[in-house]
Amino acid sequence: MQPGGKDSYSIIRGTQISISRRGFVLIRSMMNQDTAVIFAYGQSKLANILHANELARRLKEKGVDITVNSLHPGSIITNILRHHGYVNAVANMVGKYFLKNVQQGAATQCYVALHPQVKGISGEYFMDSNTASPTNLAKDSELAKKLWEFSLSLTNPK
Repeated sequence: MQPGGKDSYSIIRGTQISISRRGFVLIRSMMNQDTAVIFAYGQSKLANILHANELARRLKEKGVDITVNSLHPGSIITNILRHHGYVNAVANMVGKYFLKNVQQGAATQCYVALHPQVKGISGEYFMDSNTASPTNLAKDSELAKKLWEFSLSLTNPK
């Protein structure tokens, strides 16, 4: 698997964890810092969805009555670009016309956590207070299992 190849994605600045259907590999990053940060952000979101799906599956398999879901809050105007002066200024000026404010961005999270219609629903992905379909990679149950096992190997080495 080649870093930055068709089936690989960077998720940690300075180090690359390549996520693909074939598995996970730790590789030194060959990307510049800005590129690595962008890939890291996206891949952390993919890992969150995969983890939520696998946790929901495992809890359901054991008969545990706990729901686990993932969601996309939408594009929200925040101060995430605060260290990129010019880009931040432009994003704030233009973004207020087509990005969600913080309260709008929190709506889906509140819906999934509190709304009676979501009671008992687990292993789903939500966007704009509705179930939605994430990317094919995010729906890959084998990849979710591999990420779970890979995470265990990093946190509980034998």
